[in-house]
Amino acid sequence: MTTAIAKAASGEEKQAALKKTAGRSKQSAGLATLLTATKTIELRLLSLDFESGDLLRTIALDTIQLPEAIHPLNSYASPTPVLDDSNIYCHFGENGTFCVDCKSGKVVWHRKLPVIHNVGAGGSPMLYDDKLVLIQDGVKRQFVTALDKRTGASLWETDRPAMVDPDADMHKAFSTAIAITDKLGRAQLICLGPQWIAAYQPDSGKEIWRCYHGRGYSQASRPLFADGVVYFSAAHSTLGMWAIRVDGSGDVSDTHVEWVIKKGTPIKPSPVLHDGLMFLIDDSGVATCIDVAAGAIVWAKRVGGDYSSSALLAGGHVYFSSHDGKVTVIKPNRAYRVVAKNQLDGRIMASPAAISDSLIMRTDKGLYRFRQQK
Repeated sequence: MTTAIAKAASGEEKQAALKKTAGRSKQSAGLATLLTATKTIELRLLSLDFESGDLLRTIALDTIQLPEAIHPLNSYASPTPVLDDSNIYCHFGENGTFCVDCKSGKVVWHRKLPVIHNVGAGGSPMLYDDKLVLIQDGVKRQFVTALDKRTGASLWETDRPAMVDPDADMHKAFSTAIAITDKLGRAQLICLGPQWIAAYQPDSGKEIWRCYHGRGYSQASRPLFADGVVYFSAAHSTLGMWAIRVDGSGDVSDTHVEWVIKKGTPIKPSPVLHDGLMFLIDDSGVATCIDVAAGAIVWAKRVGGDYSSSALLAGGHVYFSSHDGKVTVIKPNRAYRVVAKNQLDGRIMASPAAISDSLIMRTDKGLYRFRQQK
């Protein structure tokens, strides 16, 4: 897993960093008063023993001087690394993207791609064949790129659809690509972004289709796909869960939207799908179940708390993890039923992961592994 060790900035250094951020776009001048600035960050990759939790190795990746100020709900290591058989790929937004050999711990390659979010990075890399795919939706430029996972060389780079809203802060987003194959046999990389969601050919980056979802921006949740339909949250301004058929070409804004539900919309937490039902929790703690075939809400319940962590479907249960460390476990059914409520020490911002019969959870106090008793 990745981490970033920050060294506090002096008052003068903090003001300089915030002033720099405030000058990047109109809205950022007000946002700057909320941002967190630091003097340096040490980007690190940590290797732990899965059975014992012992720290095996700390790999120093880079030290960044006066990095971009970040939102208080963000960190300098928010993107999730991704693995293949031999390497791990770590992404820190404009602070760098690293390929590290899992056995030796050596950095195979390192790239810095220009992207300015004003509040820090959030979107994670994804692997498709020999490509590392990154969504780079910043306030100045928005594009999707594929790097050769072996060398880090750029294979293609495609600009996003033109932004309709002129405010630069409404041009940023933090989502992660998904790969699907439609009923026509077309491979697609579906990339949610500000104002638009679009699909691209994996080998060339050529756009397949696009759909305008309004003034939505800062999406951090990841789309879902099932039975020829992609589901996503439009997030800020527009709000709403959207369902779009993926068999179109060109601008499908007026032709392929199946439904829009403008309630219970998450900005950061990603939803899950199970047996035709979508389960999600919004940032303010309202859990919702949606029948995706009908485009109708089955139930909505206030769980309480604030949320950034994505829902997890594992072992026949759905897990919701709040900022204050409360984990609510429900059954993925048409009837809302809480199975358990647990309290962890610390703040939960990271999404949990299921590995075999174990549940991995990370707070600002520690890393936990839970295993089902037999």
